[in-house]
Formats: sequence, C-alpha cells, structure tokens
Amino acid sequence: MINNIEMNDKPREECGVFGIYSKEIKKDILKTLNYALYALQHRGQESAGITISNYKHLFTYKSMGLVSDLFSSNIPKDTEGNIAIGHVRYSTTGESKIENAQPLENLFRLGQIAIAHNGNLTNAQELRYELEEGGATFNATSDTEVIIKLIARKTVNDFIEGIKECVNIIKGAFALVIVVDGKLIGIRDPYGIRPLCLGTNSNGDYFLSSESCALDAVGSKFIRDIEAGEMVIIDDSGVKSFKYTKEEVKQHYPCAFEHIYFARPESNIDGINVYNVRFQTGVLLAKKNTVDADIVIGVQDSGTIAALGFAQESGIPYSIGLVKNRYIGRTFIMPEQSSREETVKLKFNPLKHLIDGKRVILIDDSLVRGTTSRILIDIVRKAGAKEVHFRSASPVIKSPCYYGVDISSKKELIGAKLSVEEIRKEIDADTLEYLTIEDMLEALGNHNYCIGCFTGNYPTDIPKKINMDKSC
Repeated sequence: MINNIEMNDKPREECGVFGIYSKEIKKDILKTLNYALYALQHRGQESAGITISNYKHLFTYKSMGLVSDLFSSNIPKDTEGNIAIGHVRYSTTGESKIENAQPLENLFRLGQIAIAHNGNLTNAQELRYELEEGGATFNATSDTEVIIKLIARKTVNDFIEGIKECVNIIKGAFALVIVVDGKLIGIRDPYGIRPLCLGTNSNGDYFLSSESCALDAVGSKFIRDIEAGEMVIIDDSGVKSFKYTKEEVKQHYPCAFEHIYFARPESNIDGINVYNVRFQTGVLLAKKNTVDADIVIGVQDSGTIAALGFAQESGIPYSIGLVKNRYIGRTFIMPEQSSREETVKLKFNPLKHLIDGKRVILIDDSLVRGTTSRILIDIVRKAGAKEVHFRSASPVIKSPCYYGVDISSKKELIGAKLSVEEIRKEIDADTLEYLTIEDMLEALGNHNYCIGCFTGNYPTDIPKKINMDKSC
C-alpha cells in the first residue's frame, strides 16, 4: 500500500481530540460529539472514534473514514452519558486499519480507561521494547497504545498517580484527553507543542478541544488554553490543575505550522488568532515583493488569507483565480505519480477570464515537495497567464517533523535538496520568494515556537534512529 505521505504535497496534522464532562447524564451527548468532531475534521480524515461513560461503564465506537461514517454506523441512537472523548485521525504508517483508530480503551485492575492522543512520541520505540520485555502485548502500531500500556504498568493504587508517572516518562509532543474513574483529564506536553484548550457552557459542562473552533461548534465558551506541562482533572468538584513535570521547562515551543496551515482560521491558539497570523504573513511577503503584477491569487484554503494580506499591502487586486473542488478532499491514493498529478488538476480549476493575459502572483501556505506547486503554476499558465510569480507564506522547509506533523523525511523535501533558484526552475515559476523565518516569527508575535522543520533545531532531543512511520 502506498504510504499516505505520497498522496499530497501538503503536510498534514495527525489528529484532533475532544472531551466532554457533565455532572448529569446527557441525552444529546452523541449530537455534541458529532458537532465537535465535524469541526475538527480537517485535522484527520482517516478514522474517527468516540468513547462514552455513563458513570459505570465505557463504550467505545470507531470507524474508518470520516466523522459522518462513524455517526452513520452502528452506534445506538439512544446512547447517553456524562463523560465522553472523541478523536479524528491521520496516520503516516500506511497501516490504515481499525486497530489504530482511537480512542484506545483498556480494562485495568482498578477499572476502565480510554485515551485519545494528538502528537507523536520520540521515545515510543524504546518504551514499547521495554514494555514488551516486561510482558506487555500490543494489538496496534500507534504510540498511543504505548501510552495506555505504560499507564497500566505505572498504576498501582491510583490512576492519577499512574498517569502522572507515565507523562513524565514519555517524550515528544502530545495532547491527551482521558476518561477514567469518573473523571475527564486533559494533558499537554511540557513544551506545549500540540494545542489543547478548555471551555464551558451555561449548564456548567466542561469541554477539552484541540482547537477553539470546536468549542464554538458546541455552544461552549472558551476559558483558556491548557498550559505547557499542565494536567487538568475535571470531575464533580470542578477543574483541578497542576504542573506534572518533574523538571521545569523554561521555554515553551508551540508548533508554528498550526497557525500557518493546520488550524481553522477562526481558532485561537495560545492567545493568537490563526486568521490574523496568516493575513500578516501575506502583508510581510508583500513588503518584500520584487515584481509588478496584475492580480494576486491564493491557493485555497489557507493560502487565500495570506493572499488577501498580500493584496492589501501591495495594492495589487486580489482575485479568486482558482476554484477548488471541495468534493475531492484529500488527493486520492494513486499507484503512479502521473495519476496523483492528474488528481491535483481535478482539485483546482482556473477562472480563465480572470487570468488570461495577466501577470499573476500565486500564493500558497507552504512549498513542501514542489509537486503541487508545479502543477498549479502549469494550470495558471495554460489559463493564459503572461507571468506566474510564486510566493510561499512560510519559510523553506528543510527538515522533517518528529512531533506529529506529516512532513516527509528530508530526502523528500525539495527545500532540503535544492536552492531557491533551483526550486524556482523546478516548479517553472518566473520568480519565487519565501517568507523569512524572521517575518514568520513577527507574524506570530515574536513568541517562542517550534520551527524545527525550517531550521533543523528541535526543542527536544531527537533519537538518532527514529521511526518516521509514526502516528498517534
């Protein structure tokens, strides 16, 4: 089977997580989960799952495919509960199977536990080996199973203590939602790489979510982001919070790509609005623009906002230019490169009467492998463009991600192999310019961010041999 990273020229987020806590049994808990996971569908389209607690027992339902596939499956329509977690998933392993779908559930001596995870552990292989040496058996290949097995190993008399021990051992990036012992638990990694936030509604219910857009979808009010290295425990007494890390982490490094590409534009992550960041990247690109042009076109969806910022700053008119076929979704898995390229052409269609005879600035959120960029430029040229100037609203991607973003191995990244001028020739652009790292950080408010995929410098130690076929 062809690895998913070959399907598209875009990096992909691994997963999205959501959690609900109510003091009372909710008859509409399925409806709430449905709305929330739909709002997070962009974070994972391979599988979806939910676990619901009704005080006494946990019930888990999972399916391959989209959220709509899950809720049209055999979930009892009268399902009720007071605690629930949900998950949408991408994988990078090529093992697209139900065993790797989440949440993962287990029965321990002290009771049932279910966990949903967004991120990637950098020491998962090492921990899995140690657990297997100790007699643990595994049914799946995801690092989430490592987490749940490790919790089992560390839990003696108290689940909370076992979870605390576990999250002080695992390394990398993780946002976890857990239902256990009548509690909803949310945990964010010590560097805050993967996002997680807290909300509430007028009924006093609490919610945990990868993005604030899902809180909006269920009528919840955003309270705050879960802090780096923080664990929150939600039960009948409310929300308890503490820092679980045994060693203090002085610098936090949330993922810059959340703002550049992954998150929905209406989401706020760590106090920063995604739309504003993308708009500002376009403004900063325009300030260093070196060419005259007639129109600015953004590659939908996240490239559109940067194009709007570029147009406003430069005074060059914005045009839709390319229409996206929203019924295609992800590029299909095709056995040949030529077939995958044909699929990109199905996904975008030009408005020829707006492009013909024009000098075009084409803006996309990123340039990863170069395949899609080259095809898009070809589409615009065949629509009659006199010139096509490509602008990337992120810096040159030179290194892989080890924290739960599907950015390829270094050998597949065009920015790791070629100079900017060589890339320009490869994608057949008249000119090519990238956002600088300095300008990206300015758009992000000059806070600390994980920018390892741009610089090769990571906030945590990376093992020399790490399985890049990883996945939450």
